[in-house]
Amino acid sequence: MSVVLLIILSLAVSPAWAVFNIKQVTQGIYVHQGLIELPNVHNHDAIANIGFIVGKTCVAVIDSGGSPAQGKQLKHSIKKVTSVPICYVINTHVHPDHIFGNSAFKQIANIKFVGHKKLARAMAERGAFYIARSQEQIGVKLNRHDIVIPTLTVANSLTLDLGGRKLVLTAHTDNDLSVLDKKTNTIWLSDLLFIGHLPVLDGSLLGWLAELNKLEHRQFDVVIPGHGPIVRDWPEGIQAEKHYLQYLQKVVRSKIQQGVFLEEVLQTVSYPDKQQWQLFNDFHKKNLSSAYAELEWED
Repeated sequence: MSVVLLIILSLAVSPAWAVFNIKQVTQGIYVHQGLIELPNVHNHDAIANIGFIVGKTCVAVIDSGGSPAQGKQLKHSIKKVTSVPICYVINTHVHPDHIFGNSAFKQIANIKFVGHKKLARAMAERGAFYIARSQEQIGVKLNRHDIVIPTLTVANSLTLDLGGRKLVLTAHTDNDLSVLDKKTNTIWLSDLLFIGHLPVLDGSLLGWLAELNKLEHRQFDVVIPGHGPIVRDWPEGIQAEKHYLQYLQKVVRSKIQQGVFLEEVLQTVSYPDKQQWQLFNDFHKKNLSSAYAELEWED
């Protein structure tokens, strides 16, 4: 059997998550686009967009993936691209598909793990749950050593100099960060932006909409979402998510004012353009529940 045929067969039987593709989306910025799927034992939670930014003196990782193994894949990809040392691992928020590759980078000398000032608290609150469900849900046995908390935190804004390029990290909502590369006018929004994948409400609906309203009035050349393809038509690229979240706000608020209970809202409220969203049936009712819980306490 030829070597070529062996390679083809190995790719045919390998799970999709095992094919770790990195694409340069603009000068010095590399992204691995995650699968638009629910986390499961086949994809091992390799579902988020993760990657890195290369400066003259430092590399910054932006989210490390859903497992230590994916973190190792990312680290290996960086070494193939550049000999510049990795100085920072930036976690944009607490979701497990973005943080559990951190441990792959712990042994790097002088590495700094960067996160929102509230990220360590969020990791402490959720970490035990993530670990307890890891074997059953994603087929990976995680442990407490896989929770790597920030060693450098962002209260409002922080600038990191990678050598010839500066990154501006901005704190949003509860524990989210955006990362702006000033050299290429590229912003990494992570789970502040979903493309194709239904937005997942985990926090404040009103706070999320407020952040989107501010971001919409800025100009970016490249925008990297937490899930889905790269955006190059800002602010048009934000509109589908914004419309969906505004719909949640409008309809759920109206139902509450009419005295409609959550159970009925879950049974009756859909979305006119639901066909444009993957995983709609998996997350829409959760989003309704979260929106209802927030809006029922409005003055």
